[in-house]
Amino acid sequence: MSTLKEPTFGNGKICYIVMPATDVNQSAAFYSTVFNWNIRQREDGTVSFDDSVTEVSGTWVTGLKPSTDEGIMIFIMVANAEKTILSIVENGGTITRQIGHDFPEVTALFSDPAGNILGIYQQPGLEEQVGV
Repeated sequence: MSTLKEPTFGNGKICYIVMPATDVNQSAAFYSTVFNWNIRQREDGTVSFDDSVTEVSGTWVTGLKPSTDEGIMIFIMVANAEKTILSIVENGGTITRQIGHDFPEVTALFSDPAGNILGIYQQPGLEEQVGV
């Protein structure tokens, strides 16, 4: 029995992300460890994910060019940006922009193991809510 809740459905909702990967299993391990994403293997053997609140799903694919330049940016909500930065680095990512650039917002940019640049955003008060 799965403990995952069903996502919210709605017209215009961002629901699925295809992420370039050089090694799908390495990317899956990174996002699972750093962001607590649920990793699934489909019947066809491909690896997919649900974010930690089961609102966005996606998959990693090889053969696509990683998003290594800042363009459209995806930010992942975190309870504690400093702890997340440490976890990113410990698990094979690189910090490409330190906290402070978007002050007073607490954000940072990172490169995942495939080279994709994404951001983290520290939601005020979330740390107390989730007990991190």
